[in-house]
Amino acid sequence: MSNPPLIGSRISLISKKEIRYEGILYDINTSEATVALQSVRSFGTEDRQGVQYVPPSDVVYPFIKFRGSDINDLHVHDKQEGTPAGAPAPAPIAAPPPPMQQQRAAPAPP
Repeated sequence: MSNPPLIGSRISLISKKEIRYEGILYDINTSEATVALQSVRSFGTEDRQGVQYVPPSDVVYPFIKFRGSDINDLHVHDKQEGTPAGAPAPAPIAAPPPPMQQQRAAPAPP
């Protein structure tokens, strides 16, 4: 079975909490209604009006799995550099760790 054409593309995703995440599309699971990204950064709520302000983070998460019901918006930026259209996405050398579930942001400091 071949990979869907968007696997390996750079994705921006905005959660229902108005937090923007950016990473490489790793998996789309239609039966579980999930989207998994790899090499993910959180840009926080930026200027969006969310429930509470969440600052950006310099941490790069290896994998995050998002439930479809937690996604407010999703934008495909481009195909990963060096991956021709229709080619499979690069496979990791070792099996990836289990994807992290999207976690709720910690309360903002007082």
